[in-house]
Amino acid sequence: MAAEQSKTDGLVEHEVRVAATPDRVFDYFTDPAKMVQWMGTVATLDPRPGGVCRINPSGHAAMLGEFVEVDRPRRVVFTWGWETTLFKTPPQSTLVEVSLTRDGQETVVRLAHRRLRPEAVALHRAGWQHYLPRLALAASGDNPGRDPWRDPFLNIQQLRDAGALPE
Repeated sequence: MAAEQSKTDGLVEHEVRVAATPDRVFDYFTDPAKMVQWMGTVATLDPRPGGVCRINPSGHAAMLGEFVEVDRPRRVVFTWGWETTLFKTPPQSTLVEVSLTRDGQETVVRLAHRRLRPEAVALHRAGWQHYLPRLALAASGDNPGRDPWRDPFLNIQQLRDAGALPE
């Protein structure tokens, strides 16, 4: 007999290579000034277990969570959810696990976003597909430029194109 499916068992996984050391990449998840270079207009980060993790990715809605695990420079884990009900993911209701593995002169960043409700998976998949390449640019010393998702109309259209929002 199959186990009953949880309402929050969705998983989004991504991997990106960054031309930088794990120690350098780690800062882009824990230093507010570096975080907003690739994701966010404002970030409040207290990278210790129980510390606040609040990011406003595109200037339209803020994510609120807390750090669960901080193991420099290998791993950072934090809860994730939205302050508004728009994304059906309440504050601190999901878990983001980031592992950083050195591979020669690069770092392999593996991100697993767990406990997502099925209706929120596409939105979060599109978000990480948008933001992780920006992380790779910023952490390797390049300028990812102004985040195009700061334009609410472009943000909504790209999320619709990704199947994350209804037409």
